[in-house]
Amino acid sequence: MKRIIIGALLALLKALLSLLYSILKIFPVQGKKVVFCSRQSNEIPLDFILLQNSLKEKDEEIRCINMCRHIGYNFLDYLKFSIVMLKSMYHLATSKVCVLDSYWPPVSLLKHKKELAVIQMWHAIGKIKQSGLQSVGKKSGRKAEYADFFNMHKNYEYIIAGSKSWNKFYCQSFGTTEDKILNYGLPRIDYLIQNEKKNRDKFFEEHPQARGKKVVLYAPTFRRNMQSRWFDISKAAGHQNLVIIVKNHPGQHDQYRIDDDNFIYADNWKTLDLLCACDYLITDYSAIALEAAALNKPTYYWIYDYEEYLLNNGLNIDLKKELAPYAFEDINIITDKILKEKYTYDKYNEYRAKYLFDNIGQSTLKICTLIISLLGEEKK
Repeated sequence: MKRIIIGALLALLKALLSLLYSILKIFPVQGKKVVFCSRQSNEIPLDFILLQNSLKEKDEEIRCINMCRHIGYNFLDYLKFSIVMLKSMYHLATSKVCVLDSYWPPVSLLKHKKELAVIQMWHAIGKIKQSGLQSVGKKSGRKAEYADFFNMHKNYEYIIAGSKSWNKFYCQSFGTTEDKILNYGLPRIDYLIQNEKKNRDKFFEEHPQARGKKVVLYAPTFRRNMQSRWFDISKAAGHQNLVIIVKNHPGQHDQYRIDDDNFIYADNWKTLDLLCACDYLITDYSAIALEAAALNKPTYYWIYDYEEYLLNNGLNIDLKKELAPYAFEDINIITDKILKEKYTYDKYNEYRAKYLFDNIGQSTLKICTLIISLLGEEKK
């Protein structure tokens, strides 16, 4: 009975949203208007900022609207997200281009004007872990009924990816075909390459105690409905030649702090800026590993819950096979390698060649060119 009632309420909600949107579509399309939607955080994502700056440089008349709100963890957060989502419907009805970096319900749920082109950039340049439709029904994914009701990941005209090696996984994740995928990479990669030295210098100015030591960034992936054990990194404490920067995933809210001078909690720093500053990256299943690869940063994978993660979320590549020299369940093995061994690049270079896209450094230009062409296009 409960499921029947919930189903009826959801159907009513869908009908009301569709009715509201049909009214909003009466308003005319504004020719040079682009709406950017994200639920990654309450701030405008770096990829959006870089794109918008470039668009403005090319054409000052282009109007960029940002609809950014993290869905949160309590009723008030849900309410605020719902308000932003409703506001976005007006902009979807009156824009020629919509750019996303995550799933945005109104984009997939509603029937849009023919003038609207939707670009799904996602928030990574690869699909190391399964996501979207791949993880539906799994512990860390959405329920199948939810995915079906909200038409998850529908209505995308273009999908931005990294290397072509990821294409089949993007097709599975978004329920699409390969002809919609553009292997451009993301603007953040341009940013990393252009700002590596500047951010590294800034980090050491703020943290002079890290000079002369091996600086390690620990940046784990998001674990929905799974227990994070990232505090076990405390086992690395006591190495005087090692400084560890702890940067929790922005979506993870189980915080834990270690009282040790060799641990730096850079809460006011962006993860990408910290990636520029570090000597080594320790991660697990996060796509930050690909961003590190773009900078050729030595990377280790602390996969303490590998079998559990395979079961509850799923992976698209076998880390134990493809990255065997760098993937370990014991954090002490990783710290010992960092302190005592020279990083071997043979397997890492194979990984970079396979999973990084071509012409690194031109992502912003390519996506901007696409957006501008869509703004000037008349759809029939």
